[in-house]
Amino acid sequence: MTKQHKLPELLAPAGSPEALRAAIEGGADAVYFGGSAFNARMRAQNFSGEAMAESIDLCHRYGLKAYVTLNTLCTDRELLPLLQSAAEALNAGTDALIVADLGAAATIHRYFPEAELHASTQASGHSVGAARELSKLGFTRMVLAREVDAKNMRRFVAESGLETEVFIHGALCVSHSGQCLFSSLVGGRSGNRGECAQPCRLPDARGKYPLSLKDLSLARHIPALIDMGVCSLKIEGRLKSPEYVRDVTRIFRTLLDEGRGATDGEMRRLAAIFSRGGFTDGYFTKQIDRSMMGVRSEQDKADSAGQAPFTGITRRIPIEMRFTMWADAPISLTVTADGKTATVLGDIPQAARTAPMDKAAVERCLAKLGGTPYRLRALDATVGEGLMVPVSRLNALRRAALDALLPEKHTVTAPTVLALQAEGVRAAAPTARFQQVSQITPKARSYFEHLYLPLDRYDPAVDGVVLPPVILDDEVEGVRQQLQKAVAAGAKHALVGNLGHLALAREAGLIPHGDFRLNVTNTATLQTLLSLGFADALLSPELTLPQIRDIHGATDAIVYGRVPLMVLEKCAGLEVGTCRTCAEDKNQLVDRRGEKFPVLRLPPHRSLILNSRPTVMSDKKEELQRAGLPGGHFLFTLESPREVDAVISAYRKGTPLSGAVRRI
Repeated sequence: MTKQHKLPELLAPAGSPEALRAAIEGGADAVYFGGSAFNARMRAQNFSGEAMAESIDLCHRYGLKAYVTLNTLCTDRELLPLLQSAAEALNAGTDALIVADLGAAATIHRYFPEAELHASTQASGHSVGAARELSKLGFTRMVLAREVDAKNMRRFVAESGLETEVFIHGALCVSHSGQCLFSSLVGGRSGNRGECAQPCRLPDARGKYPLSLKDLSLARHIPALIDMGVCSLKIEGRLKSPEYVRDVTRIFRTLLDEGRGATDGEMRRLAAIFSRGGFTDGYFTKQIDRSMMGVRSEQDKADSAGQAPFTGITRRIPIEMRFTMWADAPISLTVTADGKTATVLGDIPQAARTAPMDKAAVERCLAKLGGTPYRLRALDATVGEGLMVPVSRLNALRRAALDALLPEKHTVTAPTVLALQAEGVRAAAPTARFQQVSQITPKARSYFEHLYLPLDRYDPAVDGVVLPPVILDDEVEGVRQQLQKAVAAGAKHALVGNLGHLALAREAGLIPHGDFRLNVTNTATLQTLLSLGFADALLSPELTLPQIRDIHGATDAIVYGRVPLMVLEKCAGLEVGTCRTCAEDKNQLVDRRGEKFPVLRLPPHRSLILNSRPTVMSDKKEELQRAGLPGGHFLFTLESPREVDAVISAYRKGTPLSGAVRRI
């Protein structure tokens, strides 16, 4: 290990006040938890009001930082309540806000510029380019995508300019975070809004689990993470028990303090706390294969049943006190704990009429630390003769001194009115993307204003390219070369689905258009993207027509096609088919109800899972017009040229398409 790097922060989850205390007991350096709204674990107990303030104070007494999550997407009508939640957390003393919605982050930064912002993993950051754009919005830290391998992680830490937070243990989403619409579009429960129903953990029609990954654990890689200079190591688990939080945190505390990787015995202990058939480090080591798959067996559940109950914090903070009481001067108490010192003054002592206060009486009173996190290590009391103060005033002095050890809180006030306005107007003409150039018919050329193909399949027959949803840093140069070739062949426009890819499109000379993957659900996010250089943006497929109507400016929305539900770093095709069928885009996932979800291959070997039903609004022209959608964006993936023409004809005539469909 390189000696120059200090130990990373150990960041533990807290889904309840009890779990927060368990994190303190386990030795965490920081905790993260959600408020009563706008956090990605709405099923957790969470915190609000006095409970939040008291919990943050408790963390600060023990020397921990406390981060509050506001990491869900919000609509225009929710942005003001989100700002009020941010103000509540800041007034309670939070050290940082963890945010996913780009518009929410930019708005928080505008109204509360002193607030420290951490970009949630739901913001889909996986590259140095993403960090550079996020820093413009006020972020100081980015939670790096779990799919990033060790080589790219090291590069990110060195070049990003932001603090790097890395997940080291806990459940793995099979999809890139912030890029999963499965639970939302199929089940009506949005993972981007904290309500994921975890369809990836369910069996398919064969009774197999093609999307269920083992839990992540980088416990063996602690020395490498220290050596990289990673700022924060994050344990997943806001829905886990206090016992889980305590015991997992305790093991990682030991590994960090000793600067070593876990032994076989420690890995077995971690598995006994909670696992799904063991752990995986496949993304970190770039061993992305079937060994990553796992489900929670009955044996796993039995192993987890033996944890000792968490009964409270046993740790106590040593404290030193120095007290003085002299005639004609206020009594004084100085306390020192964990490197922090505070001095408070009290009443001027009175001349004792009968029983003056002696040193022993003062010490007995000040030493009463029950119910606090402290234990008395030393007390130096100087008491003048013939003096006294009421015991109640000594007790008040002690409480005031202990409270003075807490960091000063600053009050912020949330706005009561929020004016949202974005430049531009809705697209008036339809646009479309295609999977293959062979799908593009003469009718399509005349109907759509702009045509797009995937970058790796670009053809001069179209004027636009779709950038890959994921471009890791060691893939950037290859993408840059592909873009140069596409521009030389005539490309003018680019659909960009990640902030980290914006600079690539612009430096190639392409006009960048925001893809649906940017999760635009409010006008503030649209404003933010336009300010960064996007010409316009597609709105999130999660929005309803009334919510789309609320957002004004240079936007459009998907009105036809099989919306991609997941972007997987791991090939899902091999779990449901073969290498040949994967390469030919012929694989499909069949769920327990018989719904068929096509699985496409993305370069170099990622997977894209499409919705089983296309979104179809061909017979809903009036509804689209009321929502202000004169144009519309079309996704053509598996359609034949004849089917493409049939779709265009249906939209021209306002007639329905056959088969099972999804509506906006």
